[in-house]
Amino acid sequence: MARILLIGGHGKVALLAEPRLVAVGHHVTAVIRNPEHEDDVAATGATPLVADVESFDADQFTNLVSGNDVVIWSAGAGGGSPERTYAVDRDAAIRSIDAAVAAGVRRYVMVSYFGAGPDHGVDPGDAFFPYAEAKAAADEHLRSSGLDWTILAPSALTLDDATGRIDVDAADAASVSRADVAHVIAASVDEPRTAGRTISFNAGDVPIEDAVSR
Repeated sequence: MARILLIGGHGKVALLAEPRLVAVGHHVTAVIRNPEHEDDVAATGATPLVADVESFDADQFTNLVSGNDVVIWSAGAGGGSPERTYAVDRDAAIRSIDAAVAAGVRRYVMVSYFGAGPDHGVDPGDAFFPYAEAKAAADEHLRSSGLDWTILAPSALTLDDATGRIDVDAADAASVSRADVAHVIAASVDEPRTAGRTISFNAGDVPIEDAVSR
């Protein structure tokens, strides 16, 4: 099984993904910024690691990812100032990708959002614009990295129960539960056919393992 470094380990989706990954035998190190969150992460079976990735330089990031088989990026600034959004969602994400390349960690799974990209269409005056720009830059950097990358692009996140099913064919965003996003993360790590793919998805009717293995 794989050694996984999950960055953003105390997020709502990450806390649901960690026990899924641990349950199938992966060793998960979950990177968190706040030491008060260590117990929450440990309760999932993952190993918490306190590190402020926003402040890490290239060498520190390379040391962080070294020795792992997979990097999962599930971190985010969570809104707030545009400066911090760019610092975390763009700059730190890009440094983590470069660190994976430098450390020889071939597999990288990025959690993005439905509609991300240079043509995201978000108005510059919208508060969401910095996040849209940051994700577009990070996703494009990952696609050009040479890594075995997968970009997961869920639509609007809900707190609904898991269904185990998604729709990867919809042209427009709708919604999907955080629990099902966590399931998609775990399924994608173990499915080599997801490498080199951007998987945009809503809640749907197709079993997740079938949907990601297409």
